[in-house]
Amino acid sequence: MCALAVRAVVTDIEGTTTSIGFVKDVLFPYAKQYTMKYLQRTWNTEETQNIVHDLIQLKEHEKYLEELNVTEEQICPETVAKFINVLIEKDLKLSPLKNLQGLVWAEGYKAGVLKGHVYPDVPFAFKCWHDAKICLAIYSSGSIKAQKLLFNQTEYGDLLPYISKHFDTTSGHKHQVESYKNIARDMDYDISDILFLTDVIREAEAAQLAGMQVIVLSRPGNARISERDKSQFLVVNNFNAIKIIAK
Repeated sequence: MCALAVRAVVTDIEGTTTSIGFVKDVLFPYAKQYTMKYLQRTWNTEETQNIVHDLIQLKEHEKYLEELNVTEEQICPETVAKFINVLIEKDLKLSPLKNLQGLVWAEGYKAGVLKGHVYPDVPFAFKCWHDAKICLAIYSSGSIKAQKLLFNQTEYGDLLPYISKHFDTTSGHKHQVESYKNIARDMDYDISDILFLTDVIREAEAAQLAGMQVIVLSRPGNARISERDKSQFLVVNNFNAIKIIAK
């Protein structure tokens, strides 16, 4: 078991705290199925119109309209929902997409149809870090609203009390070095005192270049980690293999 001295832990969600299958096979299909109904019901609200405005500013939307032979004046819940499905299929990390998904998922969680998945080792690790006064933050491409929904209603209960900070793509893209520097500034810690947990090598590389300590998770269903990557990063199978000491 590895032991690291840190003041804060920043963790990814998909493939790290939560299975990729839950996101791909549960959350995304739910959004694809219910986005149109949500848009139809809330179309005239300020919140929805702001999201629609941001969506149609995307360069992907211009191409989408050309393919459908639709003008901007013909934009309606149905055309926007179809556009959302295109973005989901491409798994694009776009803020207006994530914001809308969060609103749709909120209704699923509220109705009890959705329950946030986390691995069995996650609740215990979160509690241990919290008890040791180590600041815990989430950094995910999913919106902050979606993050809070997932951890508020997990199969193991509410984990939000253990989490002090939430970061999404408004802090920067997860493959960019500057994003991790932004997070360190926001948390007000020396970046070398922060541990980043992820399953994605490009994210690990960016965080490491920024100055964070990094551990890569190799969980079932995650992408294969090469021998080269294993030589560059500490790789573990779960949070039980990580011993963290408060600095």
